[in-house]
Amino acid sequence: MTKWFHSGRRRDCCALIYEAGELRAQSLKSRLETHYDERLDPQSFYATLTAMVEAGYLARRAEGLGDVYTLTDAGEAALLDHYEWLSERVEAGTVRLDCPDADRSDADRPDDHLPDDAGSDDADLKG
Repeated sequence: MTKWFHSGRRRDCCALIYEAGELRAQSLKSRLETHYDERLDPQSFYATLTAMVEAGYLARRAEGLGDVYTLTDAGEAALLDHYEWLSERVEAGTVRLDCPDADRSDADRPDDHLPDDAGSDDADLKG
């Protein structure tokens, strides 16, 4: 995976644009804010879009007063490559979870090494 794609925000922008085919910048920002349940700094958000255009992963065109973004072939390929990689990780985890103790002895289970009150809020309140 290319270094630019390490950013979750960049991956999420690409996923939303892939889903829609194209998005106005403000619509993309609103969808991300809804997903993250927080407001995005406009300057940071638009800098991200500019960087993705300059890197060749998004195409931008002016339409009316706003810009519309689409994935380039390189952006789509990077997104789909990441999707395949992530899907493989999730699939492997699902197989592992189907049989969680198949290859583990009792001594390998992390919870077996904790004192009885570990993780309990009551232990912190006593005192």
